[in-house]
Amino acid sequence: MNGDNEVWVNSVNSKNIFSLMQWMQNYNVHLVQINGQRKYGGPPPGWVGGIPPYGSEIFIGNLPQEIYEDKLIPLFQSVGKLYEFRLMMTFSGLNRGFAYARYPTKHLADLAISHLSGHEIQCSYKIVVSRSTEKCELALDGIPSILHKEALATILNGLTAGVDTVSLYASATSDLKNVAIVKYRSHIEAAMAKKTICKGPQLLYGCPFTLDWLQPPMRQKLQSGTLPQPHSFLPQMRSDKPKQDKITLSGVQCLQLLCDQRNLGQPVYQIKLLSLGSCGWLRFWYLVVIPKHRVPFTGYSWMLADSLIPTDQYEQAKEMVAFWLLTELGYFVD
Repeated sequence: MNGDNEVWVNSVNSKNIFSLMQWMQNYNVHLVQINGQRKYGGPPPGWVGGIPPYGSEIFIGNLPQEIYEDKLIPLFQSVGKLYEFRLMMTFSGLNRGFAYARYPTKHLADLAISHLSGHEIQCSYKIVVSRSTEKCELALDGIPSILHKEALATILNGLTAGVDTVSLYASATSDLKNVAIVKYRSHIEAAMAKKTICKGPQLLYGCPFTLDWLQPPMRQKLQSGTLPQPHSFLPQMRSDKPKQDKITLSGVQCLQLLCDQRNLGQPVYQIKLLSLGSCGWLRFWYLVVIPKHRVPFTGYSWMLADSLIPTDQYEQAKEMVAFWLLTELGYFVD
């Protein structure tokens, strides 16, 4: 920001800015401005306990643009202790006309809505207070069918905090893959989880996946119960046998069965565990030789392995590689 702009920004609403600074100094209040918003708390000083539950955040609208936290925070603290207060800001130093406040409990949020909605904070300005529409659900699309709900929940709990529920449905965009809808206890935990997962490679069991907030069309299908059931990992040979004859085996077992039936010989695995990256992702190299197959299989991939001992890391990598080879060699994954 150049000097002329600084003078212009500091000259806007200077009286109220001075009042805000005095209030912050007198009450030892610390505000942090990030990404177009100014935040108090989250948690506030002396906070004991975890992040407040879903439903504890409120939306505050129809604010006069020249009003600041020295007027707003005491007003909303009159209902009860605040966990967090976020005022949306313009580049010029005025507020954008709305804010968010989070209380320790849903009950206090309800009280704030009933007591303060319609409050005349300034002449001709009656504020609107309502429940905040918090994003707490993520959609992970492209999940391999070998990964069942409990295993995915274990992975996510090791990688992120605040997982509430994990549900699997058939993906509409990837054949024989699933989409996972993961609900977190709060928007903050969901946002942190999204950021953490995006830091690592978007691979699970060697399969790429996409990550986004749960979008309205899928939310509507979820609420109406019309999302299709997930695919399950049930390898089978190309045959006309009825489905009840299928036997669920591990990837390594299925690959050995395929090689026996095709008289290809026993697969020989070489796997080298390489560097452990951020967020617990382990890179590894693999080479698999099937004696009577024309070429060996080799490459690099990633797996989430920070909570596994080296022996288990090796076995999981081996299982992942076998699963890929099943697809390459013509197994069905139903």
